[in-house]
Amino acid sequence: MVSNDVAALGPGESCPALLLTAKARVIAPLVVLRRGHEDFLLLTEPELGERVRAELLRSRFATKVDVELEEHTAHVVFGGEGIPTADYGEPAAEVLDAALEPTVGAGELELLRIRAGTPAWGKEIDDRVLPAEAGLTESAVSFTKGCYPGQEPIARLHYRGHANRGLRVLTLAELPPPEAELSYEGKSVGRITSAAATGDGAVALAYVRREVPEDAVLETGRSRATQLH
Repeated sequence: MVSNDVAALGPGESCPALLLTAKARVIAPLVVLRRGHEDFLLLTEPELGERVRAELLRSRFATKVDVELEEHTAHVVFGGEGIPTADYGEPAAEVLDAALEPTVGAGELELLRIRAGTPAWGKEIDDRVLPAEAGLTESAVSFTKGCYPGQEPIARLHYRGHANRGLRVLTLAELPPPEAELSYEGKSVGRITSAAATGDGAVALAYVRREVPEDAVLETGRSRATQLH
């Protein structure tokens, strides 16, 4: 049912994965933790838990399986042990249900995420976006496992084509408005999906068309955006 080879995980191991529609639109991004031989914990956004459960139950046929909702709190720990995450551009892990006091604010985490080029649900990931556009096929998709919903369009794009746009990290002199349009040589070439203020300006994540050079300076309103990567 999911895009990555979770059957290859050993107890205590985890991997990112996607739950997709038949047309490869993202229902939910997941981190799958194998807690035991027949016990998998699927971590996702709180608002997506019931949707994930319903999709899995709807597809349950011959296999005997129970799908239950669990609620957990998660803390990001830098340099510590837990469920590994590459979301922030440096070694980090998520620790579940631990009595920890935050030492890094949500704004600082968001800044690290944007600088690392990591897509987030509701910002870079929604039903308008294909996994390849968000760079998700590199870590959350197995091209050798068995069938899953959305596999055919994912494989076809991977082997026979390319995404027409992709995520890029930008730096700007000022914080842009949400969904700000980007232009290059007078043509619309993308949109900003996330942004965070820095000490001397802002950084942003944006979908930019593939043919735009990576060293091109983009325009958004009265500001210019330089691409970092």
